[in-house]
Amino acid sequence: MDKLISQLHYGVFLNQKRKKYWVDKNNKNCFMLFARDLSITWAENDRHWRWFYQKETSTSDVSIEVAELVAVCWLELVGKFPVSKLSPSTLYEVVFIVMLREASFGWETAINLKLILPNGQKIERKETLMNKPRETWIEIPVGEFKASFDEQKTKNSGDLEIYIHEYDVGEWKRGLVVKGVAIRAKN
Repeated sequence: MDKLISQLHYGVFLNQKRKKYWVDKNNKNCFMLFARDLSITWAENDRHWRWFYQKETSTSDVSIEVAELVAVCWLELVGKFPVSKLSPSTLYEVVFIVMLREASFGWETAINLKLILPNGQKIERKETLMNKPRETWIEIPVGEFKASFDEQKTKNSGDLEIYIHEYDVGEWKRGLVVKGVAIRAKN
């Protein structure tokens, strides 16, 4: 039993390593949607995005696929996740986990981050990546929400929609490596 609990705290990979599920120290459900589980505009065009494998963490032997932005002027990543898989009555935070390459450019314009809750409520913010650290994983907060749903699958128990985009300015960008989106209980 201890081994099972330990495994749940470490995490279990799902959907051919497109997702990871773990239980935090307060026994709350947490998830990671890796880059392959996101809808990324132009992701299958190697002139715009490059896919490669990287160890999930420095202590892990498991490799996951990450996406590196080669060049786009239309940045758009979207994730969807069923709120019913989260722990009820729990405050969650949603963050994109990314890395900026040393030679990255085009990040002077703020990116748009948005959560759309199952009830239609939108949580939006902007963030400039220009002065963020390079060559290390960083977290870009999208927003926080309280997981609330009922067993009858009414308006509060649909999908959480998670967005990062910048396409209004049309400025070319490069050098963003996307690991994925973490949906985790806020302590």
